[in-house]
Amino acid sequence: MTKVSMTVNGRTVSGDVEDRTLLVSFLREELGLTGTHVGCDTTQCGACVVHMNGVAVKSCTVLVGQADGAEVTTIEGLAKGDELHPMQAAFREHHGLQCGFCTPGMIMMGVDIVRRHGSDLDEATIRHELEGNICRCTGYHNIVKAIQSVAETSEVAEAAE
Repeated sequence: MTKVSMTVNGRTVSGDVEDRTLLVSFLREELGLTGTHVGCDTTQCGACVVHMNGVAVKSCTVLVGQADGAEVTTIEGLAKGDELHPMQAAFREHHGLQCGFCTPGMIMMGVDIVRRHGSDLDEATIRHELEGNICRCTGYHNIVKAIQSVAETSEVAEAAE
């Protein structure tokens, strides 16, 4: 067992874990943060995307020991109380979801895309950046619209947080 400690959604957490424990398992099973989904265990689908030290990572391929000392943000950490994060609000406004299974990973990836590209985003770039995130329900059209709408607003800096 290894002792790990990190900041998750602004709260310091720690635990004793087996060395082979994945970050997604720690978040879901130890911390009860079930918004991060397990879809494939092979880094194919992106349902498990979280931010680690401000960068999008697929938590199904990160050992929790690699996150020791890190700052981790999950989908549950984006909203500020009852106020949705701009990306969450855009997904709601543009109906960038259907069944909702991929939505947390898509939103987390969308925030990362806007953080890296700012307002310099077009449909082709967004679609290219989303290649590691699979949605089995939609044609991605509304997902792309949601991300692009955030990039085109004055909320870009806030959305990248």
